[in-house]
Amino acid sequence: MPEKSSVLPPFAKPDLIIDAVPEDERVWVPQAPKIWFRPLLLDTNKGAWFNLLRVRRAGVLTRHRHPGPVYGYVIKGHWHYLEHDFVAAPGKFLFEPPGETHTLVVDSDDEMITMFNVNGAMVYVDEEGGTIGYEDVFTKIEMCMKHYEEIGLGSGYVEQFIR
Repeated sequence: MPEKSSVLPPFAKPDLIIDAVPEDERVWVPQAPKIWFRPLLLDTNKGAWFNLLRVRRAGVLTRHRHPGPVYGYVIKGHWHYLEHDFVAAPGKFLFEPPGETHTLVVDSDDEMITMFNVNGAMVYVDEEGGTIGYEDVFTKIEMCMKHYEEIGLGSGYVEQFIR
C-alpha cells in the first residue's frame, strides 16, 4: 500500500471534511426570524457558497432572485415557493436557473433542512422586482464572523469554511 502524503503545493488549501449537520447548535448562524444557515463551504474565488438552510416552525425566506444557478437537496421537512406549484420534500433535488425569483415558505412547525449551493448572490426584491437588499459570499462570511464572535467561538471560527 502506498504511503499517504500530506504535501500540498504552495498556497493550496487542505481538504474540507466536516459533519454537515453539526452537533454544536452554536454553529448555526441566524439569518432571519426562525431561519438559520450552517456554512459548509464559502468559496471566495467563485463567489459561491454551500450551506444548510434550517427553518424551525413555519417561516418565510423573503422574496429573492438569483443571478447565478442554485442547486438544492432537501434533507428534512417540506417547503415550497409561493410562485410555484410544487412541494420540496426529503430526497428531492432542485435546480434554479439564473433569474429565478421566489419566496421560500415552510408551512409546518416541523424542522426543515435543505442543502443549497448558491452561485453569485441572493438579491432580495419587492413585489415589483426592485432590489431591496442582497447576500453574497462576503456578506455570509461577515454574518458568520459576527455570530461566532458573539457566541464565544471567535470570529476566526469561520475561516475553516473559506476556500
